[in-house]
Formats: sequence, C-alpha cells, structure tokens
Amino acid sequence: MEFYEQAERSIQKKYRRELWIPFLTAVKKYRLIAEGDRIAVCISGGKDSTLLAKCIQHLQKYSDFPFEAEYLVMDPGYSPENRERIAENSKALHIPIRIFDTKIYDIVSRTGRSPCYLCAKMRRGCLYKFARELGCNKIALGHHFDDVIETILMSLLYGAEIRTMMPKLHSLHYPGMELIRPLYLVRESSIAAWERYNGLSFLRCACRFTEQCAAGCGGSKRQEMKELIRKLEAENPNIGKNIFHSVENVNLETIISYRDGNGTHSFLDGYETAAPKGLS
Repeated sequence: MEFYEQAERSIQKKYRRELWIPFLTAVKKYRLIAEGDRIAVCISGGKDSTLLAKCIQHLQKYSDFPFEAEYLVMDPGYSPENRERIAENSKALHIPIRIFDTKIYDIVSRTGRSPCYLCAKMRRGCLYKFARELGCNKIALGHHFDDVIETILMSLLYGAEIRTMMPKLHSLHYPGMELIRPLYLVRESSIAAWERYNGLSFLRCACRFTEQCAAGCGGSKRQEMKELIRKLEAENPNIGKNIFHSVENVNLETIISYRDGNGTHSFLDGYETAAPKGLS
C-alpha cells in the first residue's frame, strides 16, 4: 500500500469515529458544501489544514453531489526549509497544491500593531482574492473544535462578551464568497494522533517564527485557554463539550441583555407586562 493510501485509509478506518464522522457531521449539519461549489482548501502547512485537504479529497470521491476543490498554499514569507516541508508533505500525501507568494511577513514586521492580528487579517484577504481569481466561491480553513471552545472562553474572560467562531460566514469584502470550517467538530488531539500514527511532521504554526512556536509560544491568551481546558478536562472530560454546547443552548429569558442587527435588547424591555417567570 502506498504511503498516501495508508494516510487516507487511517482517516476512514482507524480514526473513523474521531476524524471522518465528525467531519461529515459538520459538513451536513451546517450545510458547508453544496452541489456545484468550487472550494479553495487553504493549507498552511500544519496538521489541521493538511488533514482538512485529505478529508475534502476523499469526500470528492464519494459525495452524492459533484463539487470542485483547489488546494492553495499561500506563502507569506516562509523560510526555505518550511516551504520545502510543505511541498514534500503535499507530494507524499498526493495533495495537488498551488503555491502563491505574498510579502505579508515583511509588511507585518514593519508595523507596530499586533503582528498576529494583522497577519491573520492580511492572509485571509489574500486567500479570498486568489480563490476568487480561480473561480472559487468558498474558502475552507482548518479550524477545529478546540479552536472553537478556546474562542468562547477568550471572549468571555478577556472580551467581556459571549461569542463563538462560526462554522461558516459570508465575506464582507468579497461578495459571493463564503468561509467554511469543515473540521468544526474534530478534536485537535485526534488530528495529532493521526499525524503521529502516519509518522508525519508538519509545521507547528504558519509563521516566520515557527521554530519559536514549536518551542511553546508561551504567553498567548489562546495558549492560556488550552492549558485551562486541559486542566478542567482532567477533572471532567465533558468540559469541552459543555463549553461548546453553552452557545447552542442560550436561554434568552435568563440573559440580562443581548445585541443583534437591530441593536441592544434588555430584559427590562416588556418586563412589567410579561407573564411571571422564575421562582414563586
């Protein structure tokens, strides 16, 4: 059996419950892929986006409806070694990538603003632009379940709001384009297990300072959330699921206020005329 065949087979066989089923569930539950879609699968060189590419490839073979996919690697200024690793992994896994170059790292290094925020924003814009030039109507990113629950906690503890990372979004600046996250229900630990099982070695973050990130990237708020969730799950394995479901089970009758496209709404609106609720 060829190496790429073993890697593909392990997704549907050994890690079926951990990877393939959650991937399919997210695609169907959130209606992420439709007939006639042309999807730009964005590969950063990490384990998450590479697994996403393999899942999309396999889905193309057996989907009930036809759709197309382009496998894009945006080089924001990788070191030659990191760029070569992406190319080698893609070749070994039979992922037909397109690489396009940008100078994002050079630009970000000259700004005084938050480098991570600005880099992510610029990368997203470049991906949308290039994907649209290729005739794509969607870009697929490799964010997973752990990214979602970490975002919920960061928003609550540091942003003083309840919000989450959505499974799909319409682009504000590129009309007709949509962002989708097919690994939305896949745990990061399962992706790491797949990587180890197949003896693969991916980039640890899509950054010029990948080596530093591999050493820990200590101090980031997201890393703090990872550690917090890890500690809580050691006591209660359902913590991650509970965090996730908390934004599915919002009870507006017990919320002091919330906002939507029509503004902010308070529990006091209509309180005096509403039927009695709560304790007797």
